[in-house]
Amino acid sequence: MSSSPSHHDSAASAELQARERQAQRNAVVELVRVAPVAEELGERFTAAGHRLYLVGGSVRDALLGRLGTDLDFTTDARPERVRELLSGWAETIWDTGIEFGTLGAYRHGTTVEITTFRADTYDRVGRNPEVDFGDTIEGDLVRRDFTVNAMAIELPSRSFVDLHDGMADLVARRLDTPAAPEDSFADDPLRMLRAARFVSQLGFTASDRVVRAMTDMAGEIARITPERVQVELSKLLCGEFPRRGVELLVDTGLADHVLPELPAMKLEIDEHHQHKDVYRHSLTVLDQAIDLERAADPDGEPDLVLRLAALLHDIGKPATRRFEPGGGVSFHHHEVVGAKMARKRLRALRYPKDVINQVSDLVYLHLRFHGYSDGQWTDSAVRRYVNDAGPLLPRLHKLVRADCTTRNKRKAAALQRAYDDLEERIARIAAEEDLAKVRPDLDGNEIMQLLGVDPGPVVGKAWKHLKELRLDRGPLSREEAVEELYRWAEEQGIEVPRS
Repeated sequence: MSSSPSHHDSAASAELQARERQAQRNAVVELVRVAPVAEELGERFTAAGHRLYLVGGSVRDALLGRLGTDLDFTTDARPERVRELLSGWAETIWDTGIEFGTLGAYRHGTTVEITTFRADTYDRVGRNPEVDFGDTIEGDLVRRDFTVNAMAIELPSRSFVDLHDGMADLVARRLDTPAAPEDSFADDPLRMLRAARFVSQLGFTASDRVVRAMTDMAGEIARITPERVQVELSKLLCGEFPRRGVELLVDTGLADHVLPELPAMKLEIDEHHQHKDVYRHSLTVLDQAIDLERAADPDGEPDLVLRLAALLHDIGKPATRRFEPGGGVSFHHHEVVGAKMARKRLRALRYPKDVINQVSDLVYLHLRFHGYSDGQWTDSAVRRYVNDAGPLLPRLHKLVRADCTTRNKRKAAALQRAYDDLEERIARIAAEEDLAKVRPDLDGNEIMQLLGVDPGPVVGKAWKHLKELRLDRGPLSREEAVEELYRWAEEQGIEVPRS
């Protein structure tokens, strides 16, 4: 016998109420944990005739039971007055954000940021507001990006201020805006990327009206600098649920403007040319790479380089797709094309040079292993694999394993066995030869001495030749290395001063 709709509704309502009570208990517990600093500050401001509120992400995180030691406050006190109230209380004070009404301070292991109520106005051309200080908590909260960030707790009384149903949205794990999302995003288009970032970090779902506004206004993101886009994208990828954030970017069309190579991987698949949807495959590889990352280091920081490489490893496929006779599909050299594309996009997003180099190298190397699974590699090939990967080898192991998304269990098991075998061989050869430090058997000084040459291009070419030999044949004795150097020199027409 099925339950009546009213029974389901009341059960759902009861569950939401229970979750709301739990959230409020979390907030109290979290506040008690950091209470000395928060309450001292509240009492200090109240005694001076001002109001002080814990606000924004700090309240949200307290309700979620994950409050850290960085606390955000807002107050009616003007910045210079805030500085006076912090003096003599804080161990350290900094005022780099004072023109925006923010001062920072540090006391007893806790960092606090206190911002005067804001009532900013935007020209809707750039994103930097005309900073205006406000006089009410109501005016301050309505200008915040999302309802779950628009709650406050007054101190020291601990009275809860929730004017935009932020608690209800938090309990429902919903992301919505205090004002109309169109107005919020027109004021600051970066908030659209922040929506995707919060979906990734918190596991929330964007409300229908937020998704509609993001879709309609995606082009407005062009007002935002690449540097700010990059920061949000990196935070999104390092969140707990990055796939959700990426999907929101693609589904709303924002990715068309900030990472167009991603939606371009949605290759059309017809009944004659079956191959994986490269976009969906890439999301699965991202998921699997993160699983491997967490398994290897459960308490470690998220690996941005690995996650970028997993997401972008196949971006060269659309440009290299060829339909072969008989209905096959090929993507020859997509790793080469993809590495160049990854480098170009990451450079446009102003990523640091080392991140660009590492991600593009991983994209370039991710297919190399498949030659191993087709047939036995020589020790020389294994050495080259390790040498070319260099310090990226642990990440390359994870990326290659994550790249197996076949539903064919026998094929997946065979690939797994092949990679297990490769890792075992790497370990064996590394133990014998110290693979991490593959160098020629003669150094530059010895080359100059043996050939009687000064520093210059000849030394570099000889060194490179000896390193190639080292990779091919493993360690050589000194006599063999000297003989090989002399043989190479004679082939180059270099007179060898043999004794």
